Amino acid sequence: MGAVARRRKGCIIGGSWKTRMLSLLKIANLALVEKLEWELGGGLVGVTGETGAGKSVIVGALKLVLGERAAKGLIRTGESGCQVEAIFDLPDPEGANRVLEEAGLEPCDDGQLIIKRVVGASSNRQFVNNSPATLGVLKALAGHLVDLHGPHEHQSLLAVERQLVMLDAYAGARREMEAYAAAWRGWREKKSAWDELRHAEDASEQELELLRHQVEEIESAEIDPAEESDLQDRYQRSANSARLVELAAQAQGLLEEEEAGVMSRLAELQRVAREIERHDGTAAEWTGGLESALVELEDLGRQLEHYLGEIALDPQQAAALEARVDLLEGLKRKYGPTLEDVVERGRTAAERLGSVENRGELLERLEGEVAAAREELGKAGEALGAKRRKAAPRLAKEIRKHLAELGFKQAAFEVNLGRLEEPAATGMEAVEFGFGPNPGEPLKPLRQIASSGEISRVMLSVKSALAKQDRTPLMVFDEIDANVGGEIARAVGEKMAALGEEHQVVAITHFPQVAASAGQHFLVEKRVEKGRTLSGLREVRGEERLDELVRMLGGGGDEAREMARSLVG
Repeated sequence: MGAVARRRKGCIIGGSWKTRMLSLLKIANLALVEKLEWELGGGLVGVTGETGAGKSVIVGALKLVLGERAAKGLIRTGESGCQVEAIFDLPDPEGANRVLEEAGLEPCDDGQLIIKRVVGASSNRQFVNNSPATLGVLKALAGHLVDLHGPHEHQSLLAVERQLVMLDAYAGARREMEAYAAAWRGWREKKSAWDELRHAEDASEQELELLRHQVEEIESAEIDPAEESDLQDRYQRSANSARLVELAAQAQGLLEEEEAGVMSRLAELQRVAREIERHDGTAAEWTGGLESALVELEDLGRQLEHYLGEIALDPQQAAALEARVDLLEGLKRKYGPTLEDVVERGRTAAERLGSVENRGELLERLEGEVAAAREELGKAGEALGAKRRKAAPRLAKEIRKHLAELGFKQAAFEVNLGRLEEPAATGMEAVEFGFGPNPGEPLKPLRQIASSGEISRVMLSVKSALAKQDRTPLMVFDEIDANVGGEIARAVGEKMAALGEEHQVVAITHFPQVAASAGQHFLVEKRVEKGRTLSGLREVRGEERLDELVRMLGGGGDEAREMARSLVG
């Protein structure tokens, strides 16, 4: 399907012809770019332009989105700040969502992730799906979004940890790696507990006596934190029992005194009210309340009688209640401030006492658990290692094939596995990619390769071999074709185009052979408006694309144009 273009201020927006990951990049006031909105398609996307035109701004904008710290010099002269926004359409948002959830942010259930950086002279802000986020979140998301490679940016390839991840991906060892990781965690937990107990200082006799006293004192109290509130109420009543008895008896007298009490006077009032009712039947409407009042006062009298019996504790009961309150208050002062704290102190003291008194038995049991966990780890490690050993020569052979197609006809490449003395979190072996560009020379680790041209092609070979297994959806190659030309440059372009079948690939390049391999071709240009230099980006097609390829070929005329036409095919 052909690309659909819409013209906007400062650039042309190109549509997508296959599944894409980075769907839109918006830049404002960054370096030479005043305003740019770049909508790019899937597959291989080429970006070209003269030296100094501003191609590096694209990489700089992506680095800001991926959490790189911003230098104030990035802000366009005369502006107070710059802004970058990227919209990613994630084919598999699981990894990114895991990062978002761990950061307390909403996952992108629809697969769309919007990252925005606002860089000011004195402050920076960043947002993920319109929610404020930290640079740490952006950096954590970066590994699930973009694999960025430039002449001096091959850390993901040079790090042996990353090489091990690549080998596991090629080997299809995800299930074995997960099983090993679970076994390793279990072994480490058991071993840590055993080591801690083994190296713990012996308890002194004084500490043992203190622990025994604490446990006995707290356990003998038989504490129930729920009893405290009721106990305090009963204690307050007991402490004020004499006055309460006096007041309750006084209330009972006022209620039930034979002639002056409320009950007798209410009975007399009830007799009078009934006399009124005999002469006037309508009076019953307002005298009926006397009956219920009399019932309630009788109930009050019974309650007072019961209350007096309850308050009148014998001296032994009162003393026991006071002793219980004193005991609990004393324990709270020593181990509190609450009864829950006292109970917890008793539990921890009992655990410590048990671990000290039964240390030998515990060590023996833990030692057996460590041995069993280590045996399980060994089995998981052997299963993972077998997959790696089987895949390593196949991966090396695949990489050598791609290296030969990129000009290293007789280069040697090996995926070397070495057994570790102690199991690591990633397995029981280490891996290192070895490369020898010239016959007869010993292989060297990739990190010792000095030539940027060599390491760039090695990286491209590795990426090509892992195209189907690599889960990073967007790859950005920033002038990695430096120091190559001719047929090798064409091979580089073909490799990138092949990667574009599995990933979205952006190639910022000076080579017409690479640009011609792209499904979309964008041109970065400088122009001067009102005395200010501006950079813009626009998609070139047809004759305009041929014009750019001719410029890149370094010549004009019919011959160069025919060559450009042959490159496009």
